Amino acid sequence: MQKYLLFFFIIIFSSSLSANIFEANDSPWDDGKAIDLRWELSPMVQQVVISRYVSDDNWIPVHSSTEAIGSFTDTGLEANTEYQYRLNATFSDDSLVLLTSAMPSEQWFYMGKLGFLLILLLVCLAILYYIHAAHHGKEFFIRHIAGLDSMEESIGRATEKGKPILYVPGISDLDDIQTIASLTILSHLAERCAEYNTDIIVPCRFSMVLSAAREVVKEAYMKAGKPDAYKSDNIFYLTDDQFGFVAGIDGIMLREQPAANFFMGSFYAESLILAETGFSTGAIQTAGTAQAHQLPFFVVTCDYTLIGEELFAASAYLSRDPQQLGSLRGHDFGKALVILLIIVGVILEILGISNLKEFIAGAIT
Repeated sequence: MQKYLLFFFIIIFSSSLSANIFEANDSPWDDGKAIDLRWELSPMVQQVVISRYVSDDNWIPVHSSTEAIGSFTDTGLEANTEYQYRLNATFSDDSLVLLTSAMPSEQWFYMGKLGFLLILLLVCLAILYYIHAAHHGKEFFIRHIAGLDSMEESIGRATEKGKPILYVPGISDLDDIQTIASLTILSHLAERCAEYNTDIIVPCRFSMVLSAAREVVKEAYMKAGKPDAYKSDNIFYLTDDQFGFVAGIDGIMLREQPAANFFMGSFYAESLILAETGFSTGAIQTAGTAQAHQLPFFVVTCDYTLIGEELFAASAYLSRDPQQLGSLRGHDFGKALVILLIIVGVILEILGISNLKEFIAGAIT
């Protein structure tokens, strides 16, 4: 009997010694900022503290546990830098110290972004499909945008009164997507003005916007078959100063008394100053911006307002170009997909299932 007990204790003792494992490895398929730590200790362990070496024999605790077998991922590290770790294990009558080290490195693909990749591929495929369908004659519904439908009314009123139209393409440079969208609307508006022999005035804040606006208006007059009616002096530079630019536009409104004002693009503190001055002259005013904090000022002072993404949809809405219509429809599919994922995610969270949230979380962090 004593032999069996001795054999039993030898097995337990040897297994407890062989179980003391502490490993550090680079986290796979990541951006090189994490290390995976794993330990296997005796079942009699009471406390496990893992520390990371800093400098001058200083160690900072990064994780603590009471489990004999466990794992932990240390994040927020620098790629291609070696890190040393120390495990302090406390037993009922003893203690144990284990050391290990590892170096995180970047992989060619970050698996945490897989959700983002799948969503991106779905949206891209949808855009390509809708562009292909639009080129083959498929009609897509786009809801009416009052601010764009009012262009004919504004041009007609300016023509009847013999007054010009004022168009302000925002206060940002060409590196702002809102300015690009504004110039697209300007192209359509300038073409209609050429057809009605109505002057259009375009003051610009930056030289690059000035050059682009002149080319856009010139091309619009050529498309309308009236290149000789184009007046380059009507598209001019004012100043780079924000409120100096606004003061110049206010002066134009008061002197020229335009029948219609268009404020399309990026606007900031000057939005209310511009819109109030235009309102005082009795002009029809149409504004559009993606700056959410300026929309209330335009809504209360202008006759029509393009809200947010309506400014970017204007190009497809006005031109009915198949490529732009298909792209717009594909982006709408992307928005619908995100809304669906949010709804499904909320339902799964209520049911206590977090798999979808964890899968998508890597795509947005």
